[in-house]
Amino acid sequence: MTGTTSKALHATSPGGVPTLLRSLLPFVLVATLAILLQLVLRPILNDFYAKLLLDIGTNIVLAVSLTMVNGFTGQFSMGHAAFMMVGGYVAGSIVYYGGFRIFGNADVAGGTISTMLSGREVSLVTGGDVLFLGALIAGGLAAALCGYLVGLPSLRLKGDYLAIVTLGFGEIVRVLIQSQTKDVLYEPDAIAALPVYKWPLHSGGSLGFSGLPFYSSLFWAWLFAGLTLVIAYRLKSSSMGRAFLSIREDEVAAGAMGIDTTKYKIRAFVLSAALAGIAGGIFAHTVGVQLNPGELGFQKSFDIIIMVVLGGLGSISGASIAAVILTILPELLRDVAEYRMVVYALLLILIMILRPQGLLGLREVWDVWRSRGKGTA
Repeated sequence: MTGTTSKALHATSPGGVPTLLRSLLPFVLVATLAILLQLVLRPILNDFYAKLLLDIGTNIVLAVSLTMVNGFTGQFSMGHAAFMMVGGYVAGSIVYYGGFRIFGNADVAGGTISTMLSGREVSLVTGGDVLFLGALIAGGLAAALCGYLVGLPSLRLKGDYLAIVTLGFGEIVRVLIQSQTKDVLYEPDAIAALPVYKWPLHSGGSLGFSGLPFYSSLFWAWLFAGLTLVIAYRLKSSSMGRAFLSIREDEVAAGAMGIDTTKYKIRAFVLSAALAGIAGGIFAHTVGVQLNPGELGFQKSFDIIIMVVLGGLGSISGASIAAVILTILPELLRDVAEYRMVVYALLLILIMILRPQGLLGLREVWDVWRSRGKGTA
């Protein structure tokens, strides 16, 4: 090994922290925060606020992941809930049928990090947690594959045409799950003899995939919310992210400068779909949720789009803030239940009139603080 190579491998930041450790620090902080939320905050929260906090984490993943397509590359996808559905059903099938194969039942076999129920005396991490993590990753990969298959032909389209294609894909996924899967799940005694490829065929059909164990917790929701934020931030400031932004500003000019616009749009689409698939897996295993394709149709996609537009197209922190607001707002309006959706819609209209560019526009929270610190608007 030459001296130059040795110096490069041992390069450090100005503070003396090795570059590799510095790059891993955000992921360590995210994991630490997720563990603290689960082990420290969850025991002192009642079930309602714990569920609300879990939903906020899931919606942050969905909103920020869609920002990578609609915000970074300037495309307009309207089928985000379809990738969420794919990830949810793949993860649900693995956890449900895998639980029978491994543990003999579909009950929650996870440790303390995978429970929303207080008072469970179990280990911190168990085999059930590994199964759930693997299921989430598999759901994300399945959604990414669907994103590639859909994005490869459709991302050559622009504007309304792309929106129609992605909306159509979402409806195709919903109809296929409702009509082509069996309404009745396999009997527990028969599951052990089933080949793996038959699992998704018995997932509740139009009745919904009932009986899924509730593995989702504050740990999993906020672990992936934090990872999504770190990935999005680093992506936005990378060379790939700059290619995304150049496509958003002027696709013709970006192509003229040698950027393969279709390739970069597909990359954004696939990454966005993968994160949506993971969010779908978390959603499917949340307490009080029955995975039903009817709940993950175009209306769910519109809800996610509203978060992105409200936060500001291209703003990671804006999408996160909007996800928090739009998750809490319906709960605050429960006292006026009969007028809740009317008030909800009026508030959204008012915000869009006053801030048509969204809460933060193209900027991030830290950009706003920095500009105010310099005395500029």
